[in-house]
Amino acid sequence: MITLQELIDYLEKSGEIGLEVALPSGQTMPAHFHVTEVGRVRKNFVDCGGTLRETEACVLQVWVATDVDHRLTASKLLKILKIGERLFPTKDIPVDFEIDLGTVSILALQEVKFATKEASNALARLVLGRKHTECLAPDRCGVPTGVGLQVLSSGCGPGCC
Repeated sequence: MITLQELIDYLEKSGEIGLEVALPSGQTMPAHFHVTEVGRVRKNFVDCGGTLRETEACVLQVWVATDVDHRLTASKLLKILKIGERLFPTKDIPVDFEIDLGTVSILALQEVKFATKEASNALARLVLGRKHTECLAPDRCGVPTGVGLQVLSSGCGPGCC
């Protein structure tokens, strides 16, 4: 998980290099993607064990348009994030990407690193990973940790759901 502060720090060092967004499938977003929104998303909820919880993230909405000449550089993304800074009381929050992959998907920014397509073409590679659901109260529900989708077929434990 990369925080907003870590992303900003990386972009400040990167300058005018291009960006590449790597999806969990190994494919990359088309080079002409846009960042259409920078948002602070806060979720308040009750887990299946009855505990009140809160999560918060910086969400970058990504869109692919038909203007194939558009290119977002590291410095342009930094400017977009700087405009949105006032939304965030802290930058110590994870960065997620909201992308239309047939359905709207939320993917976690897991890594930022340099990549090169050719010797003279340096890129900042933003590596995205899948997010997963899980039981947040396994001790109260009687669900073993790490069970994941198997829970759907076997049912929850006696204390929840």
